[in-house]
Amino acid sequence: MNNAFIRIKSGVYRNQDVSGKVFQLVDQYKRGTKGGFVTVQNGNNFPGFPEVVRIKVDGVASYEFMREGEFVQSGGNPASDVVAAPTETDEEVMSRIRDRFEILDEMTKATLSGDIRAMIVTGPPGVGKSYGVERELEKASLFDKISGKRIKSEIVKGTISAIGLFVMLYKYSDPECVLVFDDCDVWDDQDTINMLKGALDSGKTRRISYHKDSRVLREEGVPNTFNFHGSIIFITNQNFETQRSSKIKPHLEALQSRSHFLDLTLDTLRDKFLRIKQIAADGALFDGYDFESEVQDEIITFIDVNKNKFREISLRMARKVADLRKSFPLKWKMMAQVTCMKA
Repeated sequence: MNNAFIRIKSGVYRNQDVSGKVFQLVDQYKRGTKGGFVTVQNGNNFPGFPEVVRIKVDGVASYEFMREGEFVQSGGNPASDVVAAPTETDEEVMSRIRDRFEILDEMTKATLSGDIRAMIVTGPPGVGKSYGVERELEKASLFDKISGKRIKSEIVKGTISAIGLFVMLYKYSDPECVLVFDDCDVWDDQDTINMLKGALDSGKTRRISYHKDSRVLREEGVPNTFNFHGSIIFITNQNFETQRSSKIKPHLEALQSRSHFLDLTLDTLRDKFLRIKQIAADGALFDGYDFESEVQDEIITFIDVNKNKFREISLRMARKVADLRKSFPLKWKMMAQVTCMKA
């Protein structure tokens, strides 16, 4: 991960507390014979020691990622002394975004293996949050499908009631089972939040109960109490820092504290456009359209020039424009202006 920076929340190097310090990341968290560690560039933090060092940490929750290029190391001083770096170039932005999506893939795999109990993934709509998670789930379930075994994962979209959530948690309560709530409305109901808090409790036993009389539980053969051993991934467009109602804010904070939190940092129009450009360069955006490279470049340039006019900037919008280019090669730009842009 080029030029990725992390701030240590809680860590030690050679019995020296390095909490609050900023390092350039070399390699993500790993488990060793003497405990877990994250590999970082030494910089000027520990004179006389190797250029690359391992910081002892309890897990990925012991450090947080910082926007690539937003901060630079400050000679090992505490994080409060870290100084701002120059504005990111387009290449730096795309590298930062790529790093985040690579982390998403790695964290999804760790969730599938049961090493991670929960992850919250947040970012704007239409940037590929769901795609990466669904791809890893599909790969993990391939052999189960071939052998006719029960699939250990499920993606839930839309809305779900508290009783519906309880049933779903029971069905996927075994180890290495994964539930994905993709823009599913689980945040605004205190009963569902409390149920999820129980499912993701940090203790060894995660016991969930539903003691209201329920015909649904009887018909489904679901007990009123069970232990949950699975993992959960939340995919959401919500900004947890700005969109919390005062009523459930403490509950959301409790849920967030039980989960690994990954913000894909696609906050600006420029970030979103460069994500589109990145996926196009990777060959995935126009896959199946049979476009020549010149046509692909023409579409990307058109989106760039008009990015302030589109109703949204997303991968979905880019494919809408591609659909128009394929269907109306002589007047696709006019069609895009009428159907995709603000009046």
